[in-house]
Amino acid sequence: MRLVLVGTSYQRAPVELRELLAYDPELRREALGRLSVEGAEAAVLSTCNRTEVYAVDAEPGALEERIYGELAGLSGLSHSELAPALYSVADEAAALHLFRVAAGLDSMVPGEAQILGQVREAYEAARATETTGPILHRLFRQALRVGKRVRTETAIGENPASVSSAAAELAERVFEGLAGRRILLLGAGKTADLTAANLISRGVGEIVVANRSRERAEALARRLGGRAVGLDAVVEEVALADVVVASTSSQGFVLSGAQVERAMKERRGRPIFFIDIAVPRDLDPAINELEDCYLYDIDDLERVVAESVAGRREEAVRAEAIASEEADAFRAWQLSLDVVPAIASLRARAESIRREELERAERRLASLSPSQRRAVEALTSQIVAKLLHQPTVRLKEAAAAADGVLYADAVRHLFGLGDDADSPRQSRQ
Repeated sequence: MRLVLVGTSYQRAPVELRELLAYDPELRREALGRLSVEGAEAAVLSTCNRTEVYAVDAEPGALEERIYGELAGLSGLSHSELAPALYSVADEAAALHLFRVAAGLDSMVPGEAQILGQVREAYEAARATETTGPILHRLFRQALRVGKRVRTETAIGENPASVSSAAAELAERVFEGLAGRRILLLGAGKTADLTAANLISRGVGEIVVANRSRERAEALARRLGGRAVGLDAVVEEVALADVVVASTSSQGFVLSGAQVERAMKERRGRPIFFIDIAVPRDLDPAINELEDCYLYDIDDLERVVAESVAGRREEAVRAEAIASEEADAFRAWQLSLDVVPAIASLRARAESIRREELERAERRLASLSPSQRRAVEALTSQIVAKLLHQPTVRLKEAAAAADGVLYADAVRHLFGLGDDADSPRQSRQ
């Protein structure tokens, strides 16, 4: 049985194409049903950055064509139109790829944690539709273990790796914790939303949203569990806030140094942290000259992100070693599937012969005491075990060297073992 991976990601396809290849839960369920015909195993990993089909069958060529057809049908594009954006790998290379994905090594930001949950969700969806068998079951369980190992044994995911997460972490450092702190958002766009989410995850208290469009401010405030105000109330809110996040699309300063200086008179020495993510800038650079005011603009934050990503890349070397080690283990396990049924059949045949010979000798053994009968049983079992020990070791060594199929076939032929129709490779888990 061969493992095949066909997919695409942000590295090969623009968002316009990735949108065409995205699966929602219902589409994925239908696709798994089509891909798992004639006992094939199948799982689909679909995120905003990638769509990948993992499948197992005895005929990898036909399976790959079936996956291409599935993706062509989903996207409405022809095979030739899709081909440049797709990659296809098999067996150990496919396992290594999934392990790197689960570890966050194939993500836009090295070490991002969300992908591990998405890998788990893909595995659970395949199990729910009963399209996983022993190989995909082992593959995805091992991938989840790789992701956990990488996050436990390396620091690849510890530093901020986006402007919004960098802003939140800097704010946390300034105040030595954000529990109960009041946040003022200037702007109600996506960047403000992401930064607010990062701040909320660190335990902030009240969130106030100020925007030129009161309707958008109220919509974001409702989603964040905060309150909305107009931009005309900014000075009063600055006097109350601990962190100000500015990300409007204004062409000039939304908040001047003079306005902040006026607000600071009400604060009585309490520090305030300003995060200006807007381009052009929303906050007057003069704010940073005021006492107890800490201002970071987009360039400051991007430097923090660059330093953090560089640190993640160093940790990524350790994470790559973990993924490679696990891929080697998966390869050894997959190769062993060719010899395990032969070993089991050989042992079963030997045990059957042992018992048949004991039954034939039953008359001569009838006078033996129970303890003597047990001794005969133990002796004959030991003889069988010793005779089979070396062939078993050699078969396993052959599997590790990729010669397992040849050795297994030779053993079946020499001992007349026949086919193992109900071997582990044929059953679903």
